[in-house]
Amino acid sequence: MAEENQGNQETNPQSDRKPNNNRRPNTNSNRNNNGAKPNANSTTNSTTNKGAKPNNQSKSKNRNRHRRQPTPTDENLKTFVGKNQEAHKQRLNPHYKLDLNSKAKVRVTPLGGLGEIGGNITVFETENEAILVDIGMSFPDEDMHGVDILVPDFTYLRQIKDKIKAVIITHAHEDHIGAMPYLYKEMQFPVYATPLPLAMIGNKFDEHHIKDCRKYFNPVVKREIYEIGNDFKIEWMHMTHSILDSSSLAITTEAGTIIHTGDFKIDHSPVDGYTADLHRLAHYGEKGVLCLLSDSTNSYNPLPTPSELSVAPALDRVFSKAEGRVLLSTFSSNIHRVFQAIQYGIKYGRKICVIGRSMERNIEIAMQYDYIKLPKNVFVEPEQIAHMNDKEILIVTTGSQGEPSSALFRMSIGEHRHVKIKPTDLIVLSSRAIPGNEGSISGMLNHLQRAGAKISYEKDIHVSGHASMEEQKLMLRLVNPKFFLPVHGEYNHVMKHKETGILCGVPERNIMIMTDGDQIEIAPKYMRKVKTVKTGKTYIDNQNNHQIEDDIVLDRQKLASEGIVMLVAQVDGRHCKMQAKPKVTTFGIVADKQDKAFAKEMEEILENFLLHVKDGQIENPRALENDLRQIVRKHIFRKMKKYPLIVPHVLVS
Repeated sequence: MAEENQGNQETNPQSDRKPNNNRRPNTNSNRNNNGAKPNANSTTNSTTNKGAKPNNQSKSKNRNRHRRQPTPTDENLKTFVGKNQEAHKQRLNPHYKLDLNSKAKVRVTPLGGLGEIGGNITVFETENEAILVDIGMSFPDEDMHGVDILVPDFTYLRQIKDKIKAVIITHAHEDHIGAMPYLYKEMQFPVYATPLPLAMIGNKFDEHHIKDCRKYFNPVVKREIYEIGNDFKIEWMHMTHSILDSSSLAITTEAGTIIHTGDFKIDHSPVDGYTADLHRLAHYGEKGVLCLLSDSTNSYNPLPTPSELSVAPALDRVFSKAEGRVLLSTFSSNIHRVFQAIQYGIKYGRKICVIGRSMERNIEIAMQYDYIKLPKNVFVEPEQIAHMNDKEILIVTTGSQGEPSSALFRMSIGEHRHVKIKPTDLIVLSSRAIPGNEGSISGMLNHLQRAGAKISYEKDIHVSGHASMEEQKLMLRLVNPKFFLPVHGEYNHVMKHKETGILCGVPERNIMIMTDGDQIEIAPKYMRKVKTVKTGKTYIDNQNNHQIEDDIVLDRQKLASEGIVMLVAQVDGRHCKMQAKPKVTTFGIVADKQDKAFAKEMEEILENFLLHVKDGQIENPRALENDLRQIVRKHIFRKMKKYPLIVPHVLVS
């Protein structure tokens, strides 16, 4: 107990006994009883170690002797540390900037663009009014036979038609404006956008023979605020992307401001010098942003997206080494990429031939409206190529995704009228493969190489137009929203963007992962899902710009995967017997050499079926055909594990 108390006394800071930090260590073992110096042996050892470094006990003694006393705390400075921490809290917490007493709310409803790449369309809706942001198209899957493009289902827009005050466009990519003609054939609203998107939409209206719809165009000036109806104020803010004249939107309602980034990347050295308007984004972030909708397409890339200018050195290398014609294919909307390629073509003494309807149209519009400036005498027509030296030609064309109807694909299979691939040709694909197009691109490259052409595999000949993780972080920090809705991209892209949002200080409870049709209600105090509206896709045949009904596409899928059986039989109604052998035609079921055997099977099935027909059923041909269809389907499934399309025709006489 005494030992315990002694230990407590030594470690208790309240004890009267203070430890002597300068007390020498106990050296009694080295001294005699009178406190004399060490004996002769010790002296000898001391002499032997003369000049050696002090031992550990000496070091400890010196440290204790020179220990630094605590610096006094300046209470005034400490007060200002607290004030600065409070300032950070006020700056970074958007709750302080929003009117939490407001009862206003706004609803956000994506009708396309989530769980997919493309087809972007979003409804912003208050109690009395609504606006649409972008009306884009997407591309079909491989099993959508005969379908060229997909446009959103407009069912919900029909329901709120009287509330819609305007269509707002962020930029001119097909996945944001491609469905405009299909909507405007049915219902029309004022369209607000910058000049290039309106010019490209105007071309679409002309192609679809609805030129009168141009009267709904309202060109805007960036950094000016436009009042749309009574409930919306919208500002277009310049944004860099892989197409000219792109914008982010600040949509201000009574509930608060919503920032919609559109498609974006942060390019600090764009080709035209017009950098992203980060100052306006920061301005709204400083005022307080209710919600951010931000592009998720490139959310897995941890490295900053390179500038569009970074492709210039690679283009220079390609053109300097090319010994014959250069065929460059990229997205027709990437005007700055095409512009740089043309500049290097001119540098190395080449004339420019533009092939592909969309490429020709986009370059023409960009030059008409002074987005790019090029001398007209550098361009030649496709008919002139045959009479020119190969080293004097640069062909800029469409088809970088291997589309079967594109100019480059037709060149690769030898079906283009003016261009035949030569062994001296150099093919440059300045684009990335859109997910799902890898197979078609690979097939096209095989055709080109069989024709003898060389393919440029320069890795830095293309850069993305979408923000990587670091740029997404910058957007989140500039805008500093209370709520966050990741948009644009497949589900895994949106989920990854959510993680980035959490890293940048948005609470997980304030982030929602939407799917098409989800209606999200946002108010200063909360964000919640309130209902789901009908969404889907409408199938379009691009040859005639007409809609393809859903059941037609389903029939095509069934024909492709299961095949078809057609039965034609003439039956004696009195005796329920066949008057002749039935005619059996199949496609995709059995090989031609097995047709007779299969027809014999069907004949036996039909005879057995007629033997067991119920009284009076023979007088109802439609019911008779339905029953026969079921019996034939069951037989084929038992034998072949297929459910083909069965088309019976029973002629009763």
